[in-house]
Amino acid sequence: MPEQLTAEPRPARRPAASPQVDPAAPGSYDGPVAQPISKDDVAHVARLARLALSDDELEQYTSQLAGVLRHAADIEALDIDNVEATAHPFPLVNVLREDVPTPSLDRDEVLAQAPEVDQERFRIPRILGEAP
Repeated sequence: MPEQLTAEPRPARRPAASPQVDPAAPGSYDGPVAQPISKDDVAHVARLARLALSDDELEQYTSQLAGVLRHAADIEALDIDNVEATAHPFPLVNVLREDVPTPSLDRDEVLAQAPEVDQERFRIPRILGEAP
């Protein structure tokens, strides 16, 4: 009889919370800034992702994620109402020349200069003992 597998109980779901806003919090713009992410929030996300993090890693990732969220808040604060949507900051143009066939070297003339020729092809020495 096959062994039955049991799943770990899932942690209780936390309701989605809207960001807490402190109008007096210092920020890089004149609007409210969301409260910084907490170590508990990072631990919760790590549990959802099934990641086991040490206390040092929790501290490190909390700090890094807080920096990312501060940068996102700075970007969100920009006034882009009159900015045209673009895929690239500079206009792109095709800088390649037109593909036009031109005469190439004469096969017989090139093969005549080769050290060895085999059936109208360059013959090169074997490498790494490979068989033909």
